[in-house]
Amino acid sequence: MRTRPEIPTEIEEYRDARWRREGTRQVTTAIDAERFVEQVGFASCMTDSRRPGPSLYVAVCGRRDAVMPRNVQKDEEASAAWLLKDEIVRRGQIYYAKLARGKATFIAPRMIPYFNAIWGVRRAEEKSRLSRNAQKILKVLRKEWEMATSDLKEDSGVKDRKSFTQALDELQAAMLVVPEGVYYEPKFTYVWTLGISRFPDALTKRVKRDVAVKEIARCFLSNAGLTIPGELARVTGLSRPEAGLGNRALVKEGFATMLAPGWYQLNRIEGSGPILF
Repeated sequence: MRTRPEIPTEIEEYRDARWRREGTRQVTTAIDAERFVEQVGFASCMTDSRRPGPSLYVAVCGRRDAVMPRNVQKDEEASAAWLLKDEIVRRGQIYYAKLARGKATFIAPRMIPYFNAIWGVRRAEEKSRLSRNAQKILKVLRKEWEMATSDLKEDSGVKDRKSFTQALDELQAAMLVVPEGVYYEPKFTYVWTLGISRFPDALTKRVKRDVAVKEIARCFLSNAGLTIPGELARVTGLSRPEAGLGNRALVKEGFATMLAPGWYQLNRIEGSGPILF
């Protein structure tokens, strides 16, 4: 098994502060969580220390070594993170959906145009890129604007549970559909809506792909301090070659330094001075 490159202690401490992996800065409220996502630009929902990148669950735990237990239903920290996710979805200030590789992700509004430039599907491309089931669900939502899961299944005609879930995941990954709310009474259900209904300006802004890749790389490096081989690709879902192009673009403009192939270091922290590790 390939050994993961060791990250310098100074970088880990920098990440502790930026990714809220400290007990004194842990996330406890929805407003805290929104500020956290605004700061880091994008974050996973329920990943733990075994996966790189910022995570709401880790920020709720407030420690670097947080590991999700097998029985998450009885874990207080996992439950707290999950309930914060529900509140963030209801508040509608932060983009939330299952994006690349089916990973539940939060995106700050300023970063939405860049993610959409990479993973979004334009209306002219829908027939060629979306499955028939996804197109059926999308057609209903464009007519009704918002619907609970059971009603959306019925009206779209996609009644098989597995097929419906796959189509809905497809629409989320294409940045077309997002959850608008989650309710537990009288029975558990999500309410779904169009992403453009919540973030119309961000999802209609056109950005070139190379610019989007560079800005996603900049966002990650700003909060990670250093990125190691394959890390940006693993966190974002970009291909490794494209992630490399983004990092090298940051080197070209003087934002980062390439220490070795695949190793990129942030040059400055908020205008202070060069980072030397």
